[in-house]
Amino acid sequence: MIVGVLNQKGGVGKTTLSVNLAAALAHQGRRVLLIDADPQGSALDWAAAREGTPLFAVVGLPRPTVHKEIGTIGYGYDDIIIDGPPRVTDLARSCIMAADVVLVPVQPSPYDVWAADEVVKLVGEAKVFKEKLKCAFVINRKIANTAIGRDVRDALATYSVPVMAATLTQRVIFAEAAARGLSVGEADPKGSAETEINAMLDELKGYTA
Repeated sequence: MIVGVLNQKGGVGKTTLSVNLAAALAHQGRRVLLIDADPQGSALDWAAAREGTPLFAVVGLPRPTVHKEIGTIGYGYDDIIIDGPPRVTDLARSCIMAADVVLVPVQPSPYDVWAADEVVKLVGEAKVFKEKLKCAFVINRKIANTAIGRDVRDALATYSVPVMAATLTQRVIFAEAAARGLSVGEADPKGSAETEINAMLDELKGYTA
């Protein structure tokens, strides 16, 4: 399974989602590679902050040849997560072409909903070459029990892309775990954040079944 995590808007939680999905897969005994294709290198920073044994491999590849190199770099891995760049560029196109599924994290904000349009268009262009390419929105950093958290799902319904039922709530544990190079499952085993990540992973697997 190759999953690209992309949105042209920065600060939507791409790296947090990428790292924790990769960690959840690794905890299931899968051999996982996380490709940091974001020139900012946040996933590499996360890996550098880690003191213990790596859960999975992290490599930096911020150039528009991801789709050409992934067969070689990803050889021998069960799953590959691509933390994409925060701009619509040739690099973003390359990440999409490399993926089986593209996840578009969106915060409960009208700005995020509007910004998602560009990635949706890129995925549409890529489907001309990859008919089986899947795409889904992920509601990230949802604030519990607020109207805007509920309304974003309705706003995203204007797109032809499905919205995952599983969502991630705004929780301090995501930032606390990241600062230590940990996944939320390691920082707070069986906590609410890990439960949400596992629910998202279970749903994601249905897209590639």
